[in-house]
Amino acid sequence: MVSLIMTDCVGKTHVFTAAMLRFSSSSDSSHPLSTSSMAEPTVRMSGIVLASLMFQHVNSDSDVEGLILGESKFEEQITISDSQADHIHIEEIYNIQKHIACPRLNHFYNSVGEVNVEVVKNILADSKQESVIGWYRQRRNSGQQMTFREKLVHENVIGWFQPDMSLCVTPSRLRAQERRDWQCVNVPLLVSNLGLLEQLAYWKVSAPCSAAGYHLTMKTHSSRFFSANGLLREVNDVNTMNESLQTELQRACRELEESERLVESLQAEVSALRTRLREKQQQHGAAADPAPPQQQQQKKNERLHDAVSVLLAVSPLFHSQTLTLDAFPVPVSCCRVSTETPPPPPPPGRKRPRGSPAGRDGKRRKSNS
Repeated sequence: MVSLIMTDCVGKTHVFTAAMLRFSSSSDSSHPLSTSSMAEPTVRMSGIVLASLMFQHVNSDSDVEGLILGESKFEEQITISDSQADHIHIEEIYNIQKHIACPRLNHFYNSVGEVNVEVVKNILADSKQESVIGWYRQRRNSGQQMTFREKLVHENVIGWFQPDMSLCVTPSRLRAQERRDWQCVNVPLLVSNLGLLEQLAYWKVSAPCSAAGYHLTMKTHSSRFFSANGLLREVNDVNTMNESLQTELQRACRELEESERLVESLQAEVSALRTRLREKQQQHGAAADPAPPQQQQQKKNERLHDAVSVLLAVSPLFHSQTLTLDAFPVPVSCCRVSTETPPPPPPPGRKRPRGSPAGRDGKRRKSNS
């Protein structure tokens, strides 16, 4: 029993449950699969075939039925333990290799369940009749139980093809229905390349296809791709290329690691130098104790004033005239260049305060008297 969940393009989710049912006659005791010595049945299907079945089911508007092609084989496993000499485990494996869909429902049988041999041959075309190991019915809107017609069809299919046939029903879960001379058994369905319990199950393939066209095609083209030991010719080239790529990748990784370590060391050195520079700047700043910004600006203004005074002193056009109290110009020889600005003369008619120091005006006044 295998279940798949698929979502179509419109967002509708479909749950598929493929139930493989095997029917065998209990009266035939000579058959190796009789009820008295029944082997454990297992159905194996490739992921491509299962995906094809589900894709056909999604894209069909009604039920679909068809034939299942493949091979069946027996595997005997002998286990030796301390308690018993040998333990024989027989397993019957059905390898599903292909499916053929019928163009419509009830195509290869009539209303009473009788199989039309000519229609079946037309459906099989070039495929052999011995490769048919079962038939399938994909249900969509039908009930969950097997119908009476399906039981009749299956009985007639068994009588026409081989005594042991399988029926794949999707997406219904079927319960075992027992009759007096027939038995319905649920068979586990294993998808070989969708993950199994075995370690190398992914690489296991089903039994080789027995189609003549397949063997002819493989014999014609296998020499171009495969060597005498069965391996691909390009495998060695691919392995060599892979090894060279791995070597180049390891070399690039080592170079990258070295460059990263060099960058880390350079960053550490830069950080240390920045710290030392910051400490030295702090030490020099504390020793120099620079003046406030206002004092620095005042010093700059004084220096500018001195420079302008020196520059203008050598040019007679820019000389200023000194006047006496009577508004007469003072001769140039009597003047001296000074950077200091003389105090403004007092207004006429006012006396000089007693507390003010006597300057040049006082001397002149004294000389005149």
